[in-house]
Amino acid sequence: SAPLPPQTLCPLSLYVPPSAVLLGTGLCHMDAATTSFSQDAGTSPPTAMFNGTAQLMEGYYTHITQQCWDYFVDLMRNVTTSELCEWKVIRRPYSELQGCLEYWAERLNYSYPNALAEQYIFQSHHRYFHNCTLEHPVYFDPPEDVLLAMIIAPICLIPFLVTLVIWRSKDGKAQA
Repeated sequence: SAPLPPQTLCPLSLYVPPSAVLLGTGLCHMDAATTSFSQDAGTSPPTAMFNGTAQLMEGYYTHITQQCWDYFVDLMRNVTTSELCEWKVIRRPYSELQGCLEYWAERLNYSYPNALAEQYIFQSHHRYFHNCTLEHPVYFDPPEDVLLAMIIAPICLIPFLVTLVIWRSKDGKAQA
């Protein structure tokens, strides 16, 4: 069967990014907590007004983030093992996951970043990107004893150079 157009999925789908709509109709399952839609001074899209508790909202966000994750996993099926560390290839699925998590957190007035969203991001790194290495090495600070020597050497050299300059300038005046 042909997929439904986004508008038939639910009232919120008009304001959902196209990638999130592809997640399916489960995104719009509002349970009995939804009572109405409101418009803020005509400047923003309608927002769902929830009578439920924070626990209900958390459960709803948990359900949606799972669908964001499932969509990400589906997108990653198209990525071969040799392409897993190529940003050009994984940028879209990774951005879709992050965008979906962020969009729904904002939409539900849930803070972002949050523990659940971070868990999915970490899970994506652990599952798909744990073998990726950087092409360019990361430089760290030198060991403390080397750093100390690099700082003290010029400091000790300055008085010697000042003395040398003064001594040479006096020696130049004596010859003139």
